[in-house]
Amino acid sequence: MEKTLDRLAGSLERAARADEAGGQGGLLQPLDPRVKLLGFLGLIFAAAASQRLAVTAAIFAIGVILARTSRVLAPIARLWGGVLLFTGAVVLPAVVLTPGHALFHIPWTGWPVTDHGLQSAVGLIARALATATLAALLVLTTRWGPLLKALRVLRVPMLLVMLLGMTYRYLFVLLGVAHAFFETRRARTVGRLTEAQRRQMAVSSAAILLSKSVQLSGEVYEAMQARGFRGEVCTLDAFRFQRRDWCALAMFAVITLAAFGWGAQP
Repeated sequence: MEKTLDRLAGSLERAARADEAGGQGGLLQPLDPRVKLLGFLGLIFAAAASQRLAVTAAIFAIGVILARTSRVLAPIARLWGGVLLFTGAVVLPAVVLTPGHALFHIPWTGWPVTDHGLQSAVGLIARALATATLAALLVLTTRWGPLLKALRVLRVPMLLVMLLGMTYRYLFVLLGVAHAFFETRRARTVGRLTEAQRRQMAVSSAAILLSKSVQLSGEVYEAMQARGFRGEVCTLDAFRFQRRDWCALAMFAVITLAAFGWGAQP
């Protein structure tokens, strides 16, 4: 549990400092958050709607290149293993259940792997990889505050933006409390505990954290209200379109339209 909390806290810290790579030559970090939001959403929809494997692979390759030039390829690469695992488990039955010409039979089972089933499975995995890469690229190259502010460009309701903002801030507070709680408990534990005592400690820790979360939810909201939060995300950085933003928006539009046009024909 402590390792899981440490990893979650580390992931949130990296997301909170997502724009630091911009000062080190990152390609996407200096762009306007509205441009990245609209551009990546268009590419995600194009990848999800594509009927051609080549188009999906091209969008995935574009995402990998952008991640490499933005210096966030390492955390995105760690995401691919989970995508392959869960998506592969979902599409595995389709490989043998989809009607089509049998390419070969699985040893010891005799189940035929059909061409249409394999094509469908590979296409679904490719779309999952492409969309997950683009979504992670958007989050890892954009700070959470400006990203929430950019959502208002799409007319996202203020209530939803407020819930997302409170959830993100609340996770930081709750993870800090949980980490401090485990460190305190470990510092006050002497000797080796039995399995029953460990289970009892885990259950009691979960109950205490649950009660703490209920209390902290009100405190976090009151703190945000005291600092001027009224549902609308306000940041110190004002959105201003520059020449690079217009060029990036045009490139996103061209790639998205080309992907929709080419990928619509199976």
